[in-house]
Amino acid sequence: MISDHTRLFVACATVSLLWFSSTAASVEYPLTPKRPVTDTFHGVAVVDDYRWLEDDKAAEVKAWVGKQNALTRKYLDSISQRPEIARRVEKLLAEKTVSRYDFQYRGGRVFAQRNAPPKNQSALVLLPRNLDVAQERIVLDPNVLDPKGRTTIDFYKPSYDGKRVIVSLSENGSEEGTAYVYDVASRKRLGDIIPNVTYPTAGGSVEWAADSSGFYYTRFPLPTERPEADLHFYQTVWFHKIGTPVADDRYVIGRDFPRIAEIELKGSRDGLFLLAEVKNGDGGEIAFHLRDKVGKWTQVAGFTDGLKQVSIGRDNRLWAMSIQDAPLGRIVSMPLAQPTLAHARVVIPETTVVAEHVTPTKSRLYVQYREGGPSAVRVFSLDGKPLRELPVEKNSDIGIGEVLDGDDVMVRTVSYRTPRTQYVYEATNNRLVPTKLNGRPQFDFDDATVDRVFATSKDGTKVPITILHRTGMVLDGNTPIILYGYGGYGISMAPYFSAMNRLWLDYGGAFAVANVRGGGEYGEPWHAAGMLTKKQNVFDDFAACMQLLVERKYTRPERLAIMGGSNGGLLMGAALTQHPSAMRAVVSEVGIYDSIRWETQPNGEFNVTEFGSVKDPSQFKALFDYSPLLRAKDGVAYPAVLLTSGDNDGRVAPYESRKMAARLQAATSSNHPILLRTEADAGHGIGTALSTRIQEETDVYTFLVDQLGIMRPAIRGN
Repeated sequence: MISDHTRLFVACATVSLLWFSSTAASVEYPLTPKRPVTDTFHGVAVVDDYRWLEDDKAAEVKAWVGKQNALTRKYLDSISQRPEIARRVEKLLAEKTVSRYDFQYRGGRVFAQRNAPPKNQSALVLLPRNLDVAQERIVLDPNVLDPKGRTTIDFYKPSYDGKRVIVSLSENGSEEGTAYVYDVASRKRLGDIIPNVTYPTAGGSVEWAADSSGFYYTRFPLPTERPEADLHFYQTVWFHKIGTPVADDRYVIGRDFPRIAEIELKGSRDGLFLLAEVKNGDGGEIAFHLRDKVGKWTQVAGFTDGLKQVSIGRDNRLWAMSIQDAPLGRIVSMPLAQPTLAHARVVIPETTVVAEHVTPTKSRLYVQYREGGPSAVRVFSLDGKPLRELPVEKNSDIGIGEVLDGDDVMVRTVSYRTPRTQYVYEATNNRLVPTKLNGRPQFDFDDATVDRVFATSKDGTKVPITILHRTGMVLDGNTPIILYGYGGYGISMAPYFSAMNRLWLDYGGAFAVANVRGGGEYGEPWHAAGMLTKKQNVFDDFAACMQLLVERKYTRPERLAIMGGSNGGLLMGAALTQHPSAMRAVVSEVGIYDSIRWETQPNGEFNVTEFGSVKDPSQFKALFDYSPLLRAKDGVAYPAVLLTSGDNDGRVAPYESRKMAARLQAATSSNHPILLRTEADAGHGIGTALSTRIQEETDVYTFLVDQLGIMRPAIRGN
């Protein structure tokens, strides 16, 4: 735990601020030639000066990236505070605090992934039904398979009897997974190896047959089946019988699914039914198909029918969350014998908050609700009668994990102040029983407070902001604040616990999250208001949040940094090009910046249902108007920017960051640095080795501390 001496310092001392531009070395950018390429869309000519930077394999591009990395290294390593920040980051992230997640209950035992720093990767472990960690044993440890820590578990699935487990493994953050089968008792790998099971574009999934004789799996086309341009599309489902050649595997379903289908497989409790959830890209359209006991497939719902989530109950019914005629969601059921919407009935009507997910058990329904970020879980009988709401800390996130026996379920809670905690909810006794599955970190947020405030966006929409700060913070505009945002795919920015927030608060800062449109904080209407031609709403929301933090004197532009990644990187690019004087520093990780070219990437095609296509005139106009790469203007005094990317990123091509760095370096009139950091042994962030993550976080917070002019705390060791 943090010492009393240090806690007193953190609570009472004033962290000194240096009011200068930067302590780091001056910046001389590598020469980046402009080689214009012009495309015309709907009569509009679009000039791309940096198309040549898209070629990952070109020696010239590799040399340019090397020079950019050298510049970034020189700049960050020259900052005097970096060694101290590195020490603190390593202590926070590599402390020996074990945590477990991704629980699956099969064969009377509980499987999980165990994160045990300073190990680079999580291991697959097995626990008894009573979750006694003293009896835990390792099934597969990627750190043993690959001592360099570059191999990660993408996902796993135990057989129904718990005797075997399928594990997808990928390397260097690539998310290009191969499925292997392991015997749980001996921990030996069987000869069954299925390549091409997962890829960043559509992901991947597996599920066992009821008798464990084989399993279903998603697969991308083989080179002999489709042209090279189609090899990361057209995902289908196949069946593999244990002990037989992969060449003999049987096609199951999917050839009539869309080119950008993303398939997830889920079995019933007894394995006799198989549910295929099929997404039409990433825009939120989902179809469901059910395979019955005799192998017959039925389409439960199509892409436009409004079902967002489906579970197979133990009462011969399907349970689903539907937004059809209920924008905030209601819970419906239908018989397994007639699994179509024509036979659906409403069990739990729509309320004033968003219904996100329903989990059926033997005689109860657990429904997760969300309102603006935080969540709640309410318990109902199978006929929809309200029973109770599970207790939870204010401004926190709570969710149902694995279903155990009867009506007992695993429950996880987390907040900005309280680490992820696993409970077992004993339904009969109506009590949450804490477990020892997650250790307590050696730091806390007892000195911190969480505020919830609302900004008013350009069109009058109220946008929530959650602010984590030290208790007693003075609202005088001097506090360095990081404002984080995402705003896409209907993904809610839920409360979470972060070691890096502890670091930031110790340096006198505060951390804020903007729950902008495009996410799911207020359901599908909130998502729809920030997608396709309405994407600008997301950027306007974020701008309003920046403005509120200044107006309320939480901070001021010179003390404000913004941060986001992936789709949140697009938000960062839009914020800094549309409002360059609103912030002092920007950290944008694996971001999207060239909106006009986005759909030419494999994963960009999957995102057309979320962002739109240049082929549609109105969608092209929206993309053209907000594209950060095109919006950047010569002679503008841009803030300090740190762009990060990974060479193995299959979700967002690293050239997005290369082109944005080149454009900003050429355009800016300020002396604030525009830095590009490219990681060779990482991708989009999934599966990144802990040692690599420590280096990345050290660089990010060194950059922020330097740019916001923060002196390190006088007392070390906390």
